[in-house]
Amino acid sequence: MKDDKLNILVIDDDPIYRNLLRSVLKDKFEVIAVESPSLGFDILNKQSIDIIISDFQLPEMSGLKVIDKVRCEYPGTEVIMISGSGDMDTVIGALRKGAVDFLKKPFTAPEIWFSIERTQKFSALKEKLTHVNKENNLLKKTVSNELGQMIIGKSIDIINIKQQMEMVAETPDTSVLIIGESGTGKELVARGIHNLSKRNCQLFGAVNMSAVPESLFESEFFGHKKGSFTGAIVDRAGWFEETNNGTLFLDEIGEMPIALQIKLLRVLEDRKFTKVGTQREQDFNVRIISATNKSIEELTEGKVFRLDLFHRLGTFVINLPPLRERRSDIAELSNYFLNILTKKMGKNKIKSINDDVFQLFNNYPFPGNIRELKNLLERAVIICQTNELTPSHFTSVKIMKIPLYSDTNPYDLKELEKQTILNVLHRVNFNKAEAARLLNLDWNALYRRVQKYSIDLPPDFS
Repeated sequence: MKDDKLNILVIDDDPIYRNLLRSVLKDKFEVIAVESPSLGFDILNKQSIDIIISDFQLPEMSGLKVIDKVRCEYPGTEVIMISGSGDMDTVIGALRKGAVDFLKKPFTAPEIWFSIERTQKFSALKEKLTHVNKENNLLKKTVSNELGQMIIGKSIDIINIKQQMEMVAETPDTSVLIIGESGTGKELVARGIHNLSKRNCQLFGAVNMSAVPESLFESEFFGHKKGSFTGAIVDRAGWFEETNNGTLFLDEIGEMPIALQIKLLRVLEDRKFTKVGTQREQDFNVRIISATNKSIEELTEGKVFRLDLFHRLGTFVINLPPLRERRSDIAELSNYFLNILTKKMGKNKIKSINDDVFQLFNNYPFPGNIRELKNLLERAVIICQTNELTPSHFTSVKIMKIPLYSDTNPYDLKELEKQTILNVLHRVNFNKAEAARLLNLDWNALYRRVQKYSIDLPPDFS
């Protein structure tokens, strides 16, 4: 509100109340009093009015229509409604339309003073909220732009991923399942979809499903009332309530116990939940984005993951490629991380990465994917005392050696199959799910061939 006198407009066809309000308020406010809405809107067209005190029963139009017109054409002006009728329907009707306060005639001078004071506070809070919302929208726009830039890469795979994100973002209710190895950026893609969608003004929530204890599932997702169980010392909103109208990201969905999968499936089908300690069902409207490092084959074989839940979550599936399959993006990613890390650590003298480093990276399988690349660069920046990163700063990176079988019969199909499997296994650092995907085989089929050819495998490969 302004520091100078507030401008108050009184609209009332009763001259007694017009004169009363004018006399009560004139010492501290600029007061204009008129007998009809048309005269009142003439005033509004000519000068700024902070508060309107309007009667409920007026000639030309009702007080409710006055509120409608003010809300539409003069959103910065607040309305206090006064009326000889104090029944609840009148009060509720005025407040629902947007009146800040309601006074029943006859009222006293202190009552109108307190009403104006409340209206001033409300207007100040609304102005502050508007300012915060503007800043918030600007921040979200900035974050959205930054997130868009953080999907780094110009490889065909990444271009396709960005296109898929844009397409699915246009349908705000479609469930999305993101499949990719650990460290490939699944949450980044989920946040990107949220920021591109119409839900971007609402909350994005992220839950690691492997870390949710079975005993706390209902409390975590549905919330609870104070005293509903030991330790429930306050009311708590669950994830479905917190992210209502927004996006809920369920990370590591493939690690959920079967018992929790059943509970999750039920609530996703009904789109209703009941807070622990209550009997009332609540609706929720949330887009579900899930992520897993398991393959489609593992999710759909029905042993560790319910097929019906897979179909509920996987309406739109996005497959994130591992870093070793998008090596053309390594240089761009490395320079991006270098720029961030040098600023963060105050080591701006490090300006570049030697080409020999990229040669080293091109022969490394990156089992930890983009996360590992960032960690390697962070360590290198810490120990680097020159203006360039060189292979000496990446001593933990070992060159991948893929065995060659040039002395075998090139026409022996069995030997060729064995060699192909071996090459793929080494290429993916013995990641069974990824090897099966590249070979276009079910995991069980791949494992049978591994046993058939007596291929030596690491102890944890099963």
